[in-house]
Amino acid sequence: MAPSSLTLAFVMLLAIVGSSNAQLSTTFYSKSCPGVFRAVNSVVKSAINKEARMGASLLRLFFHDCFVNGCDGSILLDDTSTFIGEKKAAPNVNSVRGFEVIDNIKSEVEKVCPGVVSCADILAITSRDAVVILGGPNWDVKLGRRDARTASQAAANSSIPPPTSSLSALISSFQSHGLSSKDLVALYGAHTIGQARCTNFRAHIYNDSNIDASFARTRKANCPSTSGVGDNNLAPLDYQTPTVFDHTYFTGLINRKGLLHSDQELYNGGSTDSLVRTYSNSASTFNSDFAASMINMGDIKPLTGSSGEIRKNCRKIN
Repeated sequence: MAPSSLTLAFVMLLAIVGSSNAQLSTTFYSKSCPGVFRAVNSVVKSAINKEARMGASLLRLFFHDCFVNGCDGSILLDDTSTFIGEKKAAPNVNSVRGFEVIDNIKSEVEKVCPGVVSCADILAITSRDAVVILGGPNWDVKLGRRDARTASQAAANSSIPPPTSSLSALISSFQSHGLSSKDLVALYGAHTIGQARCTNFRAHIYNDSNIDASFARTRKANCPSTSGVGDNNLAPLDYQTPTVFDHTYFTGLINRKGLLHSDQELYNGGSTDSLVRTYSNSASTFNSDFAASMINMGDIKPLTGSSGEIRKNCRKIN
């Protein structure tokens, strides 16, 4: 083999090794921190036992982290003198919660293996555990992410689709993150748990026609039409089983009882109607697709190798 061919072969080998090192793995901490799963699970279970809604809040943290510059733990960073973080971005302010639970998890994980597990990976494990504890599917979480050293409020404002989104806007948003329409519908099924604020569903219950009249009346009772009045009043995203991870959310959509405008867009005569019907009829299909889509979302632009850092405190860079 000619020297140039040998050089090329060596470069290609390095590229293959380099790329494999950069991949996430379900066994990433098997030697460096085998106790990470037990440490995370005990705190998540305790938090959900205290407040069932917290399961949805922890799951949402992972969504809102991954959709802004990738799954890098940036949503956890507090504002500093050098940058404005994501916590006060429009989709997050007075809305995302559970940061104290993540602090508690990080503290427990640091006791087991200090300086090893990233906050980004803690979010990934926590979201899976929250789903399982509330009755949803299990999956092997891919790990090996590192933590961002900065955050972007502007990116958070532009990257997370608002609850007023049309179906086409939702599909475009998910596609921009490498996720399919199937991922969109499956991941929106996370709305089988949790609650939304009146300010996010007011327009849907007062202005939209694709909503069950009785359902709208019920929601109006706790959500006045005037903006600024009762904005933070809560209603369940899944009116049937709001603290159980199941497939009844999709039955609600078929019955025109989606709480958010964007919820009902998934079943409104468009391209995703058939998948909503499938999930409404089959819990097992929804569960398996949701797990697969969570893995897909967890693959969005992770920092690996020597990029980023392993934060000691999830709220600030080292």
